[in-house]
Amino acid sequence: MVHHIVLFRLKEGLPAERVEEMMAKTRAQLLKIPVVLGVKCGKRIESSCPYEFFLSVDVESMDKLAIYREDPIHIKFVEEVIKPNTSERLAYDFEMEPGKDVRYS
Repeated sequence: MVHHIVLFRLKEGLPAERVEEMMAKTRAQLLKIPVVLGVKCGKRIESSCPYEFFLSVDVESMDKLAIYREDPIHIKFVEEVIKPNTSERLAYDFEMEPGKDVRYS
């Protein structure tokens, strides 16, 4: 299994309500993508953290992650939710099952 996590810096002056909307839309939209096994998202707790928002998705393999990235729902989500509200992103992928070749499903 692959855990894909993305950290975001929000655009300056973004209202707190918008972050709440982002959290709701993240779960509602990304869970519609068939290859996505789980979605998590949240807002920062400590003001010293430079990234104010995160999202993560679990998929079966790196092949499924590629499918996720090209899915029209994901592309629309990025265009309508992420790009208008964030200024920077940092993404990481982690293997969650030791010894398994996560490149393929």
